[in-house]
Amino acid sequence: MNFLQENLIYSIPALGLVGIIVMMIKSAWVNKQDAGDKNMQELAGYIADGAMAFLKAEWRVLSIFAVFTAALLAYSGTITEIKGVPMHSSWIISISFLIGAIFSATAGYIGMKSATKANVRTTQAARTSLKQALKVSFTGGTVMGLGVAGLAILGLGGLFIVFLKYFNVVSVNSVEMKTAIEVLTGFSLGAESIALFARVGGGIYTKAADVGADLVGKVEAGIPEDDVRNPATIADNVGDNVGDVAGMGADLFGSYVATILATMVLGQEIDVKDNFGGMSPILLPMVICGLGIIFSIIGTWFVTIKDEKSNVQNALNLGNWSSIVITAVASFFIVKWMLPETLSLRGYAFSSINVFYAIIVGLVVGTIMSVVTEYFTAMGKGPVNSIIQQSSTGHATNIIAGLSVGMKSTVIPILVLAGGIMASYYFAGLYGVAIAAAGMMATTAMQLAIDAFGPIADNAGGIAEMSQLPPEVRERTDNLDAVGNTTAATGKGFAIASAALTSLALFAAFVGIAGISAIDIYKAPVLAGLFIGGMIPFIFSALCIQAVGKAAMDMVQEVRRQFREIPGIMEYKAKPEYEKCVAISTKASIREMMLPGAIALITPIIIGFTFGPEVLGGLLAGVTVTGVLMGIFQSNAGGAWDNAKKSFEQGVMINGEMFYKKSEPHKASVTGDTVGDPFKDTSGPSMNILIKLMSIVSLVIAPYIAVKAIPTEERQEVRKEIRIEQKTDASGNIINDTLMNTTDTLAN
Repeated sequence: MNFLQENLIYSIPALGLVGIIVMMIKSAWVNKQDAGDKNMQELAGYIADGAMAFLKAEWRVLSIFAVFTAALLAYSGTITEIKGVPMHSSWIISISFLIGAIFSATAGYIGMKSATKANVRTTQAARTSLKQALKVSFTGGTVMGLGVAGLAILGLGGLFIVFLKYFNVVSVNSVEMKTAIEVLTGFSLGAESIALFARVGGGIYTKAADVGADLVGKVEAGIPEDDVRNPATIADNVGDNVGDVAGMGADLFGSYVATILATMVLGQEIDVKDNFGGMSPILLPMVICGLGIIFSIIGTWFVTIKDEKSNVQNALNLGNWSSIVITAVASFFIVKWMLPETLSLRGYAFSSINVFYAIIVGLVVGTIMSVVTEYFTAMGKGPVNSIIQQSSTGHATNIIAGLSVGMKSTVIPILVLAGGIMASYYFAGLYGVAIAAAGMMATTAMQLAIDAFGPIADNAGGIAEMSQLPPEVRERTDNLDAVGNTTAATGKGFAIASAALTSLALFAAFVGIAGISAIDIYKAPVLAGLFIGGMIPFIFSALCIQAVGKAAMDMVQEVRRQFREIPGIMEYKAKPEYEKCVAISTKASIREMMLPGAIALITPIIIGFTFGPEVLGGLLAGVTVTGVLMGIFQSNAGGAWDNAKKSFEQGVMINGEMFYKKSEPHKASVTGDTVGDPFKDTSGPSMNILIKLMSIVSLVIAPYIAVKAIPTEERQEVRKEIRIEQKTDASGNIINDTLMNTTDTLAN
């Protein structure tokens, strides 16, 4: 036991390494599966090549941004003091930033590579059974989940050990420890920066292709979405990988790191006597999330079905809940072993068992968010059925119904989040809020496996359609795809919930470093900052949606041109020019992702250095509240619209009459799905990164804009001596004019 206590810190990157090793084993298994006939492999090759071309183009642009930002961070790290107050940073923060950026990009690449290998193998597996198709697609998703979580724990834990050695940290309360954690924030900043661009760029790419393919292929030409004759179909399938896989991978990698880091920053403020050199509150979130990788691996064993009639959603839920329950049980023993009986943060005292309760709160909040999101977006549930029913009266009522569902879907999640924040704070103060978020994120590997399974199944269905395989193959892939739509929405709800808790923890860390004790909205500048922050998610969403619209217009024109100018496409006699549609989405996404990303990165810097930390705090509060609401609303509305459209493929009953594909209500549902596409896959899921990235940028600049106490040597005492005089009036009464001696302390 003593050996484990003395070497616990080294077990953290080791747990990450275990995740990566298991990932490699599962990746090798996927690669060994049958990839189908030559035609299927050719189509899958187009998708893989298009996805890789996008990533290379994106990386070229982001490498310039990364080098420029690293140079600024290196310069800021050389500043040793501001107005006589020492800074606790180092130029090493630039290296930390670059490593975070590289790891984030690698996480996205691992997911994309896995998905483009698994998609065609899932199609081939679907020719035999639904059970085998689920096994291949979910294993492909597991590769991404374990890769992301493993890289995050390996990178964060490994860098923390290196920085402890490099800065010669001897105690938790030392200046060297502050420097080590300040430099470690660079890793999170790099991860979140790349995640934002990957999420926004990938979202613009996938929805430009999807909308173009839908509007011309399904609506105008009357051919299926994934018909091989549709020039945009390859770009559409590429988009599933670069948006929902690579983008989501980078997204949750950043969330994972930011959550752990926020807890570490607050844990560093807690002065404890333990068996870990006073570092137990700092190490606890890394240990829980590291073990969460192991528990997620165990959870994947439960994701299996018996036959064609089995419920795929139930199998995924069983795996998810299993990993959550194991994490909850294990957390009790971890907390009791690591933490002392009593702790205190900023005057708020709490016990170790209360920290465990806070972790349970985080797990419960994450679970409820997933259940609620599933209800509002799943086929066969009331919200999706309401959209189906209102599709019978046209396109406009379909849109109205979808907007209503999205708005209503914010109520329960916000109440759950509010309750979770209050409960976790009640149990363990601000550290409780942070550790609740860490508990929620502990099973990220499992959450991502479930999330990535959806795009793989979607691609598998596309390849089945383009290869003109038997109908039962498409039925199996559609079964997986419909569940995948729900799991994708659930994953986005989970990410947004974690962002809310993480942002509050980052906000608390920012307040401490910035030297402010409260955000006073009675002050006009602070109130102005609050309003500006509330506006940012709206302009951010507008730019993302506008980018999709502009790129989709270019796509529509190109698809129409090919239908018009290339004879024989509709008769299968000529092959469309898929690469031109891929190029349109790639160029548009790279071009349009820059402005939304710049808003997230630059706004906190401008506000912080111009108006100070309190106004910046108001800005962060506004961004967090409206960002969470916008994220939930857009993701759920888009998911509900999508599954309403998919319901028509199986047939739906409206007012006693059955309707199928190509019916008028179906056409209305296609319109709703088209509107919802940028909601659920571009702007909605980008909200959680926007919230966290602005918080992390604020945390990084906090030491440079902090409100500093006036040093003692700069104070002056001004003593005012007042005499007490007695006077008498005409009647001989005594009048006492008495003023006390006063001492004022003024700054030079």
